[in-house]
Amino acid sequence: MAAVAAGASGSAAGAAPQQQPPPQQQPQPAAGGAAGSGEAGGGGGGGGGAGGGGGGGGGGGGSGGGAGPAPPGSGSGGGAAGGESWYLALLGLAEHFRTSSPPKVRLCVHCLQAVLPRKPPARMEARTHLQLGSVLYHHTRNGDQARGHLEKAIPQFEDVKFEAASLLSELYCQENSVDAAKPLLRKAIQISQQTPYWHCRLLFQLAQLHTLEKDLVSACDLLGVGAEYARVVGSEYTRALFLLSKGMLLLMERKLQEVHPLLTLCGQIVENWQGNPIQKESLRVFFLVLQVTHYLDAGQVKSVKPCLKQLQQCIQTISTLHDDEILPSNPADLFHWLPKEHMCVLVYLVTVMHSMQAGYLEKAQKYTDKALMQLEKLKMLDCSPILSSFQVILLEHIIMCRLVTGHKATALQEISQVCQLCQQSPRLFSNHAAQLHTLLGLYCISVNCMDNAEAQFTTALRLTTHQELWAFIVTNLASVYIREGNRHQELYSLLERINPDHNFPVSSHCLRAAAFYIRGLFSFFQGRYNEAKRFLRETLKMSNAEDLNRLTACSLVLLGHIFYVLGNHRESNNMVVPAMQLASKIPDMSVQLWSSALLRDLNKACGNAMDAHEAAQMHQNFSQQLLQDHIEACSLPEHNLITWTDGPPPVQFQAQNGPTTSLASLL
Repeated sequence: MAAVAAGASGSAAGAAPQQQPPPQQQPQPAAGGAAGSGEAGGGGGGGGGAGGGGGGGGGGGGSGGGAGPAPPGSGSGGGAAGGESWYLALLGLAEHFRTSSPPKVRLCVHCLQAVLPRKPPARMEARTHLQLGSVLYHHTRNGDQARGHLEKAIPQFEDVKFEAASLLSELYCQENSVDAAKPLLRKAIQISQQTPYWHCRLLFQLAQLHTLEKDLVSACDLLGVGAEYARVVGSEYTRALFLLSKGMLLLMERKLQEVHPLLTLCGQIVENWQGNPIQKESLRVFFLVLQVTHYLDAGQVKSVKPCLKQLQQCIQTISTLHDDEILPSNPADLFHWLPKEHMCVLVYLVTVMHSMQAGYLEKAQKYTDKALMQLEKLKMLDCSPILSSFQVILLEHIIMCRLVTGHKATALQEISQVCQLCQQSPRLFSNHAAQLHTLLGLYCISVNCMDNAEAQFTTALRLTTHQELWAFIVTNLASVYIREGNRHQELYSLLERINPDHNFPVSSHCLRAAAFYIRGLFSFFQGRYNEAKRFLRETLKMSNAEDLNRLTACSLVLLGHIFYVLGNHRESNNMVVPAMQLASKIPDMSVQLWSSALLRDLNKACGNAMDAHEAAQMHQNFSQQLLQDHIEACSLPEHNLITWTDGPPPVQFQAQNGPTTSLASLL
């Protein structure tokens, strides 16, 4: 019997700006990386991501901790223009060493340190401390020295202090000193109102910090302040970034009454804004990603199609535009959301999410392969944590596809891959631990390890605060109790909590349809066939309305089974044949196995010997495929992951001597 993996695993992905990994699966707020050059221009970005939520913008001082001169017009060159040729020479050497391949960081630092003993003008000294702090932060593990230089830069000149505060707060966060970072950013925000670029960037950065701490109320307040400030300084582009970021957080909080008018306003701003084509299209992508993930989170797979098509067309448009340097006249516009390569991966990701929910599993596989290939290329050049978040969310969805299509061994190896990615990032593990245990629970169902499935789902419930993921886990845990047959008290308690007839805990159309299916399944096992038919017809009505193909196939085959038990062979055949056709299209191996067994028995009962023999042969083929995959999966050392229910993922696995689980459910 198939697991009820009809909905997303709770890892609804989302947009994410560049630097931090996303919390649990929703879209993320906008990046704050500037499009300028040199130190003040750097490519900072907010973090966020899939299955969770991300941070607002902000970012580091410079795209890579550069040592080059300040941008024109910043006034930060100090006395260099007044004949300080030694300063320019040292700065040029430092930049040469920094940009060497590989970077010669020690020599770069020596050049910058050589500036300080010469007692340069105060502005030059402050910028040198900033540059040293930036290089040490980005290229070494010497956090103490980096902090020392940045702290010396902060009390200095305006153009230096804001960048130093931004970078130092990043360093504090990296050292888990968030309480030191927040007041530093607040003070910088208070005194930066006359400097639009830095004021907006620092607001993004503090909003990101609150988001990563799951304080979405404070983050939304800051993004609202940023949107109003951007309006006052005449930057409709950055106003849209602030509002879209706020909309994403409101979606995470399920404040739908506030989201709808906000997204309507964002849509108007985006359409009316006339500016750089890439910036305009990136705003449209952000807006459409929020709309698509909102629909998918609600399980509305059919309704989302127009938005998804617009999103795919939009990313095609962006890919044809030239990446000319964007130098807007308004300094408050010096922000970007995501690099277009990241946006491409994000669009692949939401397409995979849609295909998974709709039951187009071959299409999901196709786009996953494309996205993972693109990610591998990007990760060779870019260490942005958001890329690992995208990779984890993609794997979460393709693992569910593998379990449905009868590739358990591959799914298990990909679960192990997610574990390895999470081992590299505590924040990534924190954001995806519940999803990881949920996937292990689904795997346990597929290999008939029901005790382990229960333990995994129970662990996942303990770890999640995401309502849709909670409902998804409870639905699958109920299927475990139904199959065990002796857990009535626990089962009744669960079913009461996901009663689709009244007070269903989430707005997801897909999960509510799945809850009707679970009710029908339980009534079937109880022998209450009329009640089961009522529940299953509700499932069919809902799944047909939103093209939820897998739920449709499961409901049809179960209805066919009920009619067969009742002796209504004609009606049974009318259910089982389309179930088999749909299951073959998905393809869903468990439903194909179930349907072929029913067709065999139906044709035998009706005296159709040839058709019965053909169905029996199909059933035998499916059984053999599932049996071989079962043996292979249970023989893998990663199979021992099913016993892991506490702490970080285990690093090593002991090999199994052979499968230890019952094969009875497969035959």
